[in-house]
Amino acid sequence: MPASPPARSKAAAVLRVTSGNFLEQFDFFLFGFYATQIASAFFPASSEFASLMMTFAVFGAGFLMRPLGAVILGAYIDDVGRRKGLIVTLSIMASGTLLIVLVPGFATIGYWAPALVLLGRLLQGFSAGAELGGVSVYLAEMATPGRKGFYTSWQSGSQQVAIVVAAALGYGLNQSLAPAEISEWGWRIPFAAACMIIPFIFFLRRNLQETEAFEKRQHRPTMKQVIATLGRNSSVVIAGMLMVAMTTSAFYLITVYAPTFGKTVLNLSTNDALLVTLLVGVSNFIWLPIGGTLSDRFGRKPILIAMTVLTLFTAYPALSYLAHAASFAHMLEVLLWFSFLYAMYNGAMIPALTEIMPVEVKVAGFSLAYSLATALFGGFTPVMSTWLIHETGDKAAPAYWVAFAALCALCATLVLYRRIARKDRVPV
Repeated sequence: MPASPPARSKAAAVLRVTSGNFLEQFDFFLFGFYATQIASAFFPASSEFASLMMTFAVFGAGFLMRPLGAVILGAYIDDVGRRKGLIVTLSIMASGTLLIVLVPGFATIGYWAPALVLLGRLLQGFSAGAELGGVSVYLAEMATPGRKGFYTSWQSGSQQVAIVVAAALGYGLNQSLAPAEISEWGWRIPFAAACMIIPFIFFLRRNLQETEAFEKRQHRPTMKQVIATLGRNSSVVIAGMLMVAMTTSAFYLITVYAPTFGKTVLNLSTNDALLVTLLVGVSNFIWLPIGGTLSDRFGRKPILIAMTVLTLFTAYPALSYLAHAASFAHMLEVLLWFSFLYAMYNGAMIPALTEIMPVEVKVAGFSLAYSLATALFGGFTPVMSTWLIHETGDKAAPAYWVAFAALCALCATLVLYRRIARKDRVPV
């Protein structure tokens, strides 16, 4: 039976608003997966470790721009509207992507190469700071009653589609090109593909309708008022940041860092690492709406607590099992377990974060909390994982980082929902 016009309209709106999220994660995943090739092209050094650390540091630097983008662009979106603001964030993201694609290697232009790649990452980070918050708030505001968790889960769902597409493209390249060709120029092809889809995403975003909730608002805060409101609610923003820590650390571990971990630490083939990552993206896509729906049915708090506790007790045993018996099957088993933990938690966490932020700075507050978490936890997961393994000699050491993030998220969840229960703001 065909869907009703309202259902089709809702689905189209979800596609339009999440398309930019697709591009963001597509680019971020590619940077992580091709880290060794990017390191060779732009960051030559005396050792593979040093070169890889510089590459992941530049990757992480992009995340340091997210809080700035969250405040400036988030306030802009809260002022001018979700539609216009999300077109601006897409434009900045596209500029950064184009820069990374077009920059010649170190051998051609010297230190200008890493400098321009860094600039591209900073532009991407500035844009992403408000992109995710703007998309999440838009989905929350357009959701039908009692289904906010389900609708907001598609923000992360679009990112999983990006991972699957990027991994499939990388797998195809590995089948078509020799390793030397991929290292020299082939790694740029997926980034060029990202540039080719930018006009299509602009077309989708151009037809995005403003949300009814935003149009009904009588007061539009100025930048000064946004910053003042964020200052008054700094405890909520910090607690929200800690709640996001679990999501962002686990996500970047199983997607961005996993291929490099599989290749350089576990010595698995590139194709094996890509295939595992592709299947993890599919798994995330399945579990995210389930987590959101269950949080709509049973509440956000029980899901958040259950997933953080499970992560605390299983992160190290799971990675230790993989490190001591590295194989395609074992890597798949372990990462699918982490996928379940991440996706179930995130499906509940996104709507929870939209509910705790003050309405007048919903985008700015959400974006700032998420961006701070991504900057301090997620964005540096690859570099922290590489460093921990190098310093300890333990291939399972990234589990320490993920478990710490889960502990932060558990404490923040308990504090926030105790506060919410006192104020009776939303049902626990």
